[in-house]
Amino acid sequence: MPLKKIKSSIILFAVALLCSLNLLLSGAHAQASRISEESVDVLTKTGQALAELAEAVKPAIVNISTTRTEKISRFNPFLNDPFFRRFFGDNPRFREAPRKRRSVSLGSGVILSSDGYILTNNHVVKNADKIKVILSDKREFTGKIIGSDPKTDLSVIKIDATGLPTLKMGNSDELKVGEIVLAVGNPFGLNQTVTMGIVSAVGRANVGIADYEDFIQTDAAINPGNSGGALVNVKGELVGINTAIFSTTGGYQGIGFAIPSNMAKIVMDSLIEKGKVIRGWLGVSIQAVTPELAQQFHLEKDYGTLVADVVENSPAEKAGLMRGDVIIEFNGKQVNEPYILRNMVAATPPGTEVFLKVIREGEIEELKVTIGELPSDIQKTPAAFRNALKGTSVQELTPEIKRRLNIPDKIRGVVVTDIEAGSPAETALMPGDVILEINRRAISNVEEYEAIVSKIKPKEDILLLVYRKGSTIFITIGAE
Repeated sequence: MPLKKIKSSIILFAVALLCSLNLLLSGAHAQASRISEESVDVLTKTGQALAELAEAVKPAIVNISTTRTEKISRFNPFLNDPFFRRFFGDNPRFREAPRKRRSVSLGSGVILSSDGYILTNNHVVKNADKIKVILSDKREFTGKIIGSDPKTDLSVIKIDATGLPTLKMGNSDELKVGEIVLAVGNPFGLNQTVTMGIVSAVGRANVGIADYEDFIQTDAAINPGNSGGALVNVKGELVGINTAIFSTTGGYQGIGFAIPSNMAKIVMDSLIEKGKVIRGWLGVSIQAVTPELAQQFHLEKDYGTLVADVVENSPAEKAGLMRGDVIIEFNGKQVNEPYILRNMVAATPPGTEVFLKVIREGEIEELKVTIGELPSDIQKTPAAFRNALKGTSVQELTPEIKRRLNIPDKIRGVVVTDIEAGSPAETALMPGDVILEINRRAISNVEEYEAIVSKIKPKEDILLLVYRKGSTIFITIGAE
């Protein structure tokens, strides 16, 4: 047989063999990937249940669009020219007047009463000139702010409508890690978006988002525009108000935070009924119990909350609470961290009698205390000051914030979180700056910051030492 014919025969045989193998492998693969009817049934029912849940909650979620006017300082390039400054100096006449710019932002909200009360985040509607609310049926309304609480980042707005779909409030205290939750909102302006995940953690604090923190952490996708939207459980109940994401890119990275519904309900009811949030007050300065402190105070383990100071004539002093006491229970509930006690006290109506269990000199004692009302001067925020730092909001420089902003451990101060448009500090400071000193006086926390700033006169210039992007700089802020 000629060689060419032998080669052709071998090639044909090889091709036929490969085809046969492919057919056998395909059959085996099809056999291995077959899905049982039971599995299909379970998945189908799960999908139908989630679809019903989403369909039930979406009508109560609204799109919130706000417009606000901002002052933008115009930069004159000659002001940084040494030759120009040599002849004309730092003359205000050569500074261009700030321009006004209208900005638009998007967020979400949750309808919680059929007559138009909507819960959202404070940062969604803060400083808004106009609030537009779009319902799921495309109807549009103008929203009015009923009250805001920056300390929890919550606001209540009202629209003139009746017969609206609502969400039922769930009990966020019953949430367990691992539970399935849905996040519903308007990320990037995309209306009625639903994402699914689980409860990743509860009781998250020291995040640096608000003053009172007890966040639910979830991996349900939350993105810009979701703020103020709903976190719901499998019963379709509201268990959280989506507030923020942890991200290095500005987008979803699997960590989102929601304000628990129980905290949100207390704030909402108080804003609607009284126009402000009434918080309980104990009158103590507290700190965490470290292993070193536990040893010094003869504790078996580092738990509870250490009383560092007691305010004169406060409910705590009247009840006999003393510096050095370690509070381990508040009305029968364990207290393991300062933020837990702070939130418990704040949520307790003034005039309520509660029992504290404390460790004093190694012995357990029980004290009865009548909770007071948090004084208004303690509740004030830096934005209330009438000097060059008015409109500047700051937060404690927590370990979490240091890690996120890549700030060295040795840095002590307060971090700038927001600066209102038109504030004298607007062109000098920026969010993320750490204020280390004010008028040559070092500060290490918000209390010291407020104590110094409150004594600065309206027309007094302020000298700041600021840590910014790896270096420290002096900044002067002139009064208006």
